[in-house]
Amino acid sequence: MQIHLKTLGCRLNEAELETWAQAFQAKGHAITRNVNDAQLVVINSCAVTQDAVKKSKQLIRRVHRDNPQAKLVVSGCYATLNESEAAQLMGVDLIVGNNDKNQLVERTLSELNMDSMPAMSTEPGEVSLFSRGRQRAFVKVQDGCRYRCTFCIVTVARGEERSRGVDEVVAEINALHAQGINEAIITGVHLGGYGSDIGSNLAELVQAILARTDIPRLRMGSLEPWELPDGFFELFKNPRLMPHLHLPLQSGSDSVLRRMARRCKTAEFAELVNQARSAIPHFNVTTDIIVGFPGETEQEWRESVEYIQRVGFGHIHIFSYSPREGTKAAGLPDQISQDLKRQRSRELHALAETMKQAFTEGNLGCVVPVLWEGQTETLANGDQRYFGYTPNYLRVTCDAPAGRSLENLIVPARLESVAADFVNTSLAE
Repeated sequence: MQIHLKTLGCRLNEAELETWAQAFQAKGHAITRNVNDAQLVVINSCAVTQDAVKKSKQLIRRVHRDNPQAKLVVSGCYATLNESEAAQLMGVDLIVGNNDKNQLVERTLSELNMDSMPAMSTEPGEVSLFSRGRQRAFVKVQDGCRYRCTFCIVTVARGEERSRGVDEVVAEINALHAQGINEAIITGVHLGGYGSDIGSNLAELVQAILARTDIPRLRMGSLEPWELPDGFFELFKNPRLMPHLHLPLQSGSDSVLRRMARRCKTAEFAELVNQARSAIPHFNVTTDIIVGFPGETEQEWRESVEYIQRVGFGHIHIFSYSPREGTKAAGLPDQISQDLKRQRSRELHALAETMKQAFTEGNLGCVVPVLWEGQTETLANGDQRYFGYTPNYLRVTCDAPAGRSLENLIVPARLESVAADFVNTSLAE
């Protein structure tokens, strides 16, 4: 059976898709990139904002329209929070809530009466990551969150914290590396809370992965800026742990952070950033900012912008606040007008671009190992243009001679000049 997998939203959703892909293949089925070739489509939906809900519904309708003969399974946060609504959408055959995601493959095959072909499950073939065009793997190590930020619906959808055992994570990464994966990204809803339910912590997990696997590159997904153990940034002195963290700030104003019920004040956040940059040169800190949170005054906005400028970020994901039914923030007074949100968003986008340019230019002249992920084009002289990522997550390109493949190889390059969305490099072997 040909299976097509789609996801919206976070890296955790990506990691879950990879797990399902591997499990379907172990049952003898094949993963296809083309939705029109599939007999089964699985969608991992999102509900982090009202816009994400809208996109989830649009995706479900589009998939059914493009391939009405395929069975359609929907999981994820939208399907969990709006189960009845999702189940009634045209073409949906099965809803699997977040609490049952570990049984998605088994439930799909049994409840939709889709026969497996175990005789094929041991035959060699493309691993799911490569059949989906990926050279790095997302590994889900944790789910759920014990905190309740006032704007966030995800903690409601995902439930309480649940951590995977260290041995299980190590075994998965070793299996991925054996399949040719050179970079693993560990992810979770509240990654910093890893181990709170099993007597461990994130630092112990990272140390175990570095000690018990040989995967060349380990990266952490989005990490809330609290609960990090003492000495956490010392881990990054191991060159296999990539010097990049996405630490969601959400606002540079402490009074706004209080209304958001965030657990990290601006002074504490700045100290974390200083520790990271002191531990490793060119450490890349990226973040999320919500613009126009309810009650955000002009003074609070100015505080936020000035703080963001002082700290400096390699990249900012900017979100205009939108009320999300089921969250405390949706009922807060003094909702901000759309015009003011757009105005503030434009200002922050301009600042973010300036900071990104400055950070990137500060890396020029460095020679760094790059994981080359794919070829983008063939040039007039026959050379192949490849793209990849530096350890600190700068997107780079280089030109390789015709006939030489760099895909999924780690080859050093010198960072030479900044283009629109990438850095031009030359190979430095």
